Amino acid sequence: MTDLSSDPLRPHEQAVPLPAAFDAQLWFIGRIRTPWTQRGQCPRRGDPVEGPECRIELFEPWTPGLTGIQRHDHVQVLYWMDRARRDLVQQNPNYGDRATGTFALRSPVRPNPVASSVVRLLAVEGPVLIVRGLDCLDGTPLVDIKAEFGNTR
Repeated sequence: MTDLSSDPLRPHEQAVPLPAAFDAQLWFIGRIRTPWTQRGQCPRRGDPVEGPECRIELFEPWTPGLTGIQRHDHVQVLYWMDRARRDLVQQNPNYGDRATGTFALRSPVRPNPVASSVVRLLAVEGPVLIVRGLDCLDGTPLVDIKAEFGNTR
């Protein structure tokens, strides 16, 4: 894990010491490919209608889990914001005159940098999903994909 806790704090922000050990484990099941390489380039929320096409590349042995996914118009994507700092409990995202609690924001900066987006599924090309509506950096690790029921083809 990259230590981002040395990034400078904005006015009114508060950082806390991180715990010495983790409570759980997970497997990254793929990578997400987007046009954004820096945090400032990412949209605050992806647009499933007009946003750019992005790729979700599933790793083996997980690819059989995609069977039947093409019947859905939308899927929920869970991903790990691996380049976000994890120690802030108060943030000042717009350099304002006060801070806001991390859990009151959609910021990638959080103790467990798990993100969720509901995206429009455009195509399935083997182990790759072509989607619109993501808002993460290129190369972001994929945690899970869940079908959005009620949106079937």
